[in-house]
Amino acid sequence: MDVFYTLSAPSKAIFKEKMSKFIAFAIPVASVSEAKEQIAAKQNEYHDARHVCWAYMVGPRRLDFLSSDNGEPSGTAGKPILGQINSFNLTDVVIVVVRYFGGIKLGTSGLISAYREAARMAIEAGEVVECREKKRIEITFPYLAMNDVMHIAKMPCVKVLSQEFDNTCRLVIETNLDDAPMIEGLLSSASGVSIF
Repeated sequence: MDVFYTLSAPSKAIFKEKMSKFIAFAIPVASVSEAKEQIAAKQNEYHDARHVCWAYMVGPRRLDFLSSDNGEPSGTAGKPILGQINSFNLTDVVIVVVRYFGGIKLGTSGLISAYREAARMAIEAGEVVECREKKRIEITFPYLAMNDVMHIAKMPCVKVLSQEFDNTCRLVIETNLDDAPMIEGLLSSASGVSIF
């Protein structure tokens, strides 16, 4: 099964260490561009903060990831945040940690510990959900094949994303990756169906 884990909804946590305040946001996202939009929004909202550090992981295979220390000493913020995303085996998530400096320096190990803890608390404040990797299938078919195709499209493992009914009909569906070969097999056995 092609399973991955993400958060069901945004969550937030606040961690305080030696007068510094760390506000951590864990936000589910569907793409790298959405992660960057969330980061930009938090940087804009908390423009008065000393540092707005972050990390994201995107995609069911967990191949798209990036982190930023945003002016903190190298490796003390972004990496510990990303480390927590990895510890919880999450993807399709961005974690932004806003730091308000309290006047007392935390040192390298103190910073790593604080950012790690803030990220962990934000994740634990949310709900981790199991998702399955999807595959999108686009088909065209003659109007005469409508009954056969719609019978397949109404199966519980299939979600219809868009449909056009004309002389040539077009349907875009989504199914779990591990169900896709079975669905494609059923569709290709229907008369006149073309799969893209």
